[in-house]
Amino acid sequence: MTATSSHTATSRRSRQPLLSIICPTYNHEDFLAQTLDGFLSQRTHFPFEILVNDDASTDGTAAILASYVERHPDIIRPFYHEINQFQLGKTCTLELFNAARGRYIAYCEGDDYWTDPDKLQTQVDFLEAHRDYVITYHDAMAFDGTGDQGIQLQGKLRRDASALELQKGRPISTLTACFRNVIHELPPELVNAPLGDICWWSLLGAHGKGKFLEQIKPAAYRVHPGGIFSMRSKKRKLHMSLQTCSALANYYHRLGNQALYEYFLVQLFGFSLSAISPLNKLQALGLVVRNVSINVAKRLMPTVNKSQV
Repeated sequence: MTATSSHTATSRRSRQPLLSIICPTYNHEDFLAQTLDGFLSQRTHFPFEILVNDDASTDGTAAILASYVERHPDIIRPFYHEINQFQLGKTCTLELFNAARGRYIAYCEGDDYWTDPDKLQTQVDFLEAHRDYVITYHDAMAFDGTGDQGIQLQGKLRRDASALELQKGRPISTLTACFRNVIHELPPELVNAPLGDICWWSLLGAHGKGKFLEQIKPAAYRVHPGGIFSMRSKKRKLHMSLQTCSALANYYHRLGNQALYEYFLVQLFGFSLSAISPLNKLQALGLVVRNVSINVAKRLMPTVNKSQV
């Protein structure tokens, strides 16, 4: 790993953690203490570790992290970068997954936080008792400087997910997820996909189902000017979705999974229509009608020729 890890002798002698909390952070000086306090306040019957990756912050984030490490050396494992990896087009997440020693992984970035001290115990208890589930998740409340903006995911997304729904990249509030530590590498098609969490859910779907745990208090998803995703323009978010669906389509095409390949192609088509001007939408739909007509004609031709023999 390009970062330097502070993993003390004391922590190496501590009990093997059952769960690893993954926390990427960058310029979160104003938020990180609240995030870490939310982790440390968890009431569990099992040991856990906290892996925090500071991506070359230019504010006081690294100093705050170091102060927490000094107070909790047996729990917190920091990773410091001297060069910002995000600007190089790299992500730390997979390396952190591989560094994690826990059987389970919980994920929360350094500007969000958890509000329920029993969150991890509830999620791990469920996963321990239900081997056919690979991930648990719950509500998250989005908020900004003016107050709450409501529950992040609504309606049918506030329920369990089948394995197939996970494979289709079903939205989940990432800061609420707790899942089995089974993702150790990314397929080459997915390495540069901008919406990495959607790819994680799709890969996890090969291992089981998803459980929505309504009884856990909503986590807090902070919307602020420094947010990596929350402050992206609608156009940029749309483009990120396009790239991610294209990557997943290519991945499932290589696997020979025609159903998922076509599913992501349909999603890609829908996002493409949303991204273009009204005039180009009409042109695109015209091409669709033309291609469908040609394909239908090709399928009918053998039947017509056969009937004439």
